[in-house]
Amino acid sequence: MKLNKSIILFIYFLSLNLSAQDYLFPVKPGQRNYLSGNFSEIRPNHFHSGIDVKIGGVDGEPIRVIADGYVYRAKVSSYGYGNVLYIKHYNGQSSVYAHLQKFSDKISERMRQEMYTERKNDLEVYFDETSLRVTRGEIIGNGGNTGGSGGPHLHFEIRDSLDRAIDPFAFGFDKEIVDNTPPILYKVALRPLDYESRVDGKFERQEFTPILEGGRYVLPRDIKISGRVGLEVYAVDKQDGVGNIFGVPVYELLENGKPIFRINVDHIDFNQGRFLLTHSYLNRFVRLYPYPNNPLELYDVDSLTQGKISALEGEKKSFQVNLKDFFGNTRVLTLDVEGESIDFQATTLQSDNSPTIIKYEREVIAINTKLSKEGSLAKVFVGDRIMEIPPAYEEKGRRVYLWDMTYGVPDSLDVCTEMIHPKVITRIPYGEKLYFTNGNVSLDFEENTLLDDLFLRMNLNQTDNSLVLSINPSGDYLQQNLAVKIHQTKYRGNKNKSHIYSVAANGRKSFVGSIWEGDDIQFKTRNFGTFVIDTDEVPPKILPIRINSNEIRFRISDNKSGIKDFEAFVDGEWVLMRYEHKQALIWSEKNDKQPFRGEVLLKVHDMAGNESTWSGTIK
Repeated sequence: MKLNKSIILFIYFLSLNLSAQDYLFPVKPGQRNYLSGNFSEIRPNHFHSGIDVKIGGVDGEPIRVIADGYVYRAKVSSYGYGNVLYIKHYNGQSSVYAHLQKFSDKISERMRQEMYTERKNDLEVYFDETSLRVTRGEIIGNGGNTGGSGGPHLHFEIRDSLDRAIDPFAFGFDKEIVDNTPPILYKVALRPLDYESRVDGKFERQEFTPILEGGRYVLPRDIKISGRVGLEVYAVDKQDGVGNIFGVPVYELLENGKPIFRINVDHIDFNQGRFLLTHSYLNRFVRLYPYPNNPLELYDVDSLTQGKISALEGEKKSFQVNLKDFFGNTRVLTLDVEGESIDFQATTLQSDNSPTIIKYEREVIAINTKLSKEGSLAKVFVGDRIMEIPPAYEEKGRRVYLWDMTYGVPDSLDVCTEMIHPKVITRIPYGEKLYFTNGNVSLDFEENTLLDDLFLRMNLNQTDNSLVLSINPSGDYLQQNLAVKIHQTKYRGNKNKSHIYSVAANGRKSFVGSIWEGDDIQFKTRNFGTFVIDTDEVPPKILPIRINSNEIRFRISDNKSGIKDFEAFVDGEWVLMRYEHKQALIWSEKNDKQPFRGEVLLKVHDMAGNESTWSGTIK
């Protein structure tokens, strides 16, 4: 077992002397509180980097700073963290308070002055140590539902001197948060890790439902395996007194009682946060094995097994998984495997003549096809090379051929029954700067674009009125933006109002944006999937709600590309407008106590460049 990382973290936390940090809980300190989210919880594309504290389902709960310090960063936004404060403390650590309904008076006044100076309705400001000092227990704002929040709560973080998030529970708060409830295990999966691996005789990731017996989870039967196999678990944590589900921070995998792999999500480096997408499968199953090119420093890996499950033919092994929350509540899973041979044996079953199925599992192409009287050896064509491969196995009147693309991306495969032309074009190595083009589409990869090696699949269909570009499935992810350029499009629509949109599985389109250069169009994306050109020539809608000397309030909306920005003027003077996108509301915030008088002008732009205006007069 490699203990270097554990020792390093122990020394690191010891140096911080966490137990000596007398931090105040930010919500009703000293009283029982309840959470709706915990540290380490898996979110759609990131680890949850703090705790979400319930505030009774309504806005307004006073939020207190946990220790002396100063506001070094504040942001007003309708998205992300919404209204958020970052407090630097004198020990080098910092704390974060997000989704606030509003800031305290002194912070609000300073932010309002900055926003009027910059004439920006959304603004992020960095302050020096002398600008906005705060003391332990001071109310710095009120809890709310701003930004991407799904309901009133406080998102609270503690960060170290390198701006990495630390589990707030490491600092105590035993009076405020009580938990005696262990995790719950939903599903277990075993995945072949290379083309010579099998689970129950198949090159297929297979899921199993565990049974809770006597306080521990078990699988109802032994699993047959060949080669190296990875274990994945889908589990959640529960806490006393609430119905919410939480993340499990600690997983331990043991082989015959010996630890071979351990995960402890006790800190989060935001520079590596997107690697959650390879840490987990479909944002649910946590991989209890090292995934290629994942740099997260959350793992202890046995140097001999590398955290991978294997068993010789006829050998039986027992494995145990400990699922632990921060408070030590534990559930145990036990499972048994038996090794079996992967020697190919032909069957005499009648052929199943249903259509050929092609699957891509990272570097492996799996082709499931019918039996053939013409022979069994498939031919793989890679450039000027021709290689023959036998079926990996047969099942239910079908043959399965496997090809490892690290040996070359095939132009085609002759599987005796038909010629297969794989959709994979080429391999793009992880961590390399590379420019790829096929003449129609160019992709510009930077060193930090990918999360892993990419086996590129791309298809372009276009006419005078449409364009559809598919780049890998949406389940393949990117670390940073990928620059895409489509050359010499045939599109003849209104280019001034036509942009790239991504298309979800349900058909919903989301604005991506793009730049036209003649007939070339280019855009950037952080997600793979399907992209189309669509036109938005309809300006945003403006509905006045309240227009008087004390306040101007509107409802604004856009049915396609979405709201980009807005500006309001009263009697020719710029007026700060606050925005809540979930309710599509904007409302004024005065810079002084003078009543509004004169002409009111509101301009609203959507992402496609359409503009709407509203004007009226306050007498």
